[in-house]
Amino acid sequence: MKQELQNIIDLMMHKNASFVISGENNSPLTADIRKDTTVNGQHPYAVVITCSDSRMPAEHIFSAGIGELFVIRTAGNVVSDFEIGSVEYGTEHLGAKIVMVLGHSYCGAVSAAIEGHAEGHIKSIINEITQAIGTEKNPRKCEILNTLYTAHKLIEKSKILANLVKEEKIAIITAMYDIETGVVKLI
Repeated sequence: MKQELQNIIDLMMHKNASFVISGENNSPLTADIRKDTTVNGQHPYAVVITCSDSRMPAEHIFSAGIGELFVIRTAGNVVSDFEIGSVEYGTEHLGAKIVMVLGHSYCGAVSAAIEGHAEGHIKSIINEITQAIGTEKNPRKCEILNTLYTAHKLIEKSKILANLVKEEKIAIITAMYDIETGVVKLI
């Protein structure tokens, strides 16, 4: 992996460690930064695909400020055409170098998939997660399998992302967030 990509991953992990220690997002969220990103646009260093779970505050767990992360949230951190298109935009047009698929412990969508029942539009999310987990029943293993599946799907479904990875312009990585401790661990 290119050193530039590794440096961004290291930065994200360092910022998570800072969050775990302080319990706060210490990034500046000033009017000057808002104005700068309004005038000069956004240039996030990473795309984070994560769960819609209210216990998953992506910007906070990475002590990120305005314009640093391009965050995509869906229940169960699943992706379809809209989310994949958003990742393509974040990398190809905004210049993000890292795509992190970030699962988390105690994911309700994964639990629902293990239990095997859902109604309405939630059923499409559960069906996607069921494809990822197969017959596995251990919730922590299923959360990891689902995260890995989503990362694999990005490459499988997007020629743009596959080419960016092949050219070493971006890296797609997976990680898990522990909602009890606040710690992010790379898979």
